[in-house]
Amino acid sequence: MIVVKVMNLLQLIKAEITAWQERGPSMSTPSVSFEFFPPKSLEGSFRLWDCVNVLAPLDPTFVSVTYGAGGTTRKLTHEAVGAIHRTSGLNVAAHLTCVDATKAETLEIADGYAQEGVREIVALRGDAPKGSDGFKPHAEGFASSVELIGALADTGKFNIRVGAYPEKHPEAADQAADIAFLKRKIDAGATSAITQFFFEADTFFRFRDACVKAGIDAPILPGILPIENWAGTQRFARMCGTTIPQVVTDAFQHATRDGTTDLLATALATELCDDLLQGGVDHLHFYTLNRPELTRDVCHALGVTPKGRLQNVA
Repeated sequence: MIVVKVMNLLQLIKAEITAWQERGPSMSTPSVSFEFFPPKSLEGSFRLWDCVNVLAPLDPTFVSVTYGAGGTTRKLTHEAVGAIHRTSGLNVAAHLTCVDATKAETLEIADGYAQEGVREIVALRGDAPKGSDGFKPHAEGFASSVELIGALADTGKFNIRVGAYPEKHPEAADQAADIAFLKRKIDAGATSAITQFFFEADTFFRFRDACVKAGIDAPILPGILPIENWAGTQRFARMCGTTIPQVVTDAFQHATRDGTTDLLATALATELCDDLLQGGVDHLHFYTLNRPELTRDVCHALGVTPKGRLQNVA
């Protein structure tokens, strides 16, 4: 890490970003994908479409649209997936979970996506509704993401992606058990996994190596979170078990005082991605939080530049 260990943090970060831009990416330009979440208001709708407009020209391999906790945005997710698919020409992956729905209802949603031409699913168990005691399967629903993946694979209609935790799922007994469960998901029919966000490249490399040792040969895509809101990121990290290095905490305390948090976030994410590329990663998945500017700036620093203009978005 190049930050926080000297007094003039801002100048060092500016110099590092300038160096990245001048020399270009250290390895070949990666492919990218982006995660959006469905809007819950008119303002949110404008924000989503702005995000799509800004990032679509970077030619993502796919974009995904999330579910809210407890399946609370199921209808909104379906609408957003359909609208992005119809108007942008992007390859859209719809999140689909096991929460609060029967098997028939869940597969009906999936079939609706297929009829619209959506062929990508991110299959997840899903988070329990807020205030509940944890995930409890619907009496007539899928008991786990493995069951959901198997049922989707049986339809033959989808490319199925799944989630992965480089630092262990909070509910897993240990990382070995977590990786064993990931292998079950791959064996059930998933073709790739997208990790939760992390702060150090070595975290991903250790996880990737452990997956290979466990017999997982599907691609594992690192999830990158450019930090748009430091307080929110800390809360999110606590929820999902992501370790925040002290140097990052110190850096954001310094940057918050100086009003340079966006610059710091861009530098940290770009450095993390550069380290991943040097370690053989060829695809990066960005959690945009429907705020595209930081993700766009990181992509540009890595050599991922616009290839065209989005059409027909309204």
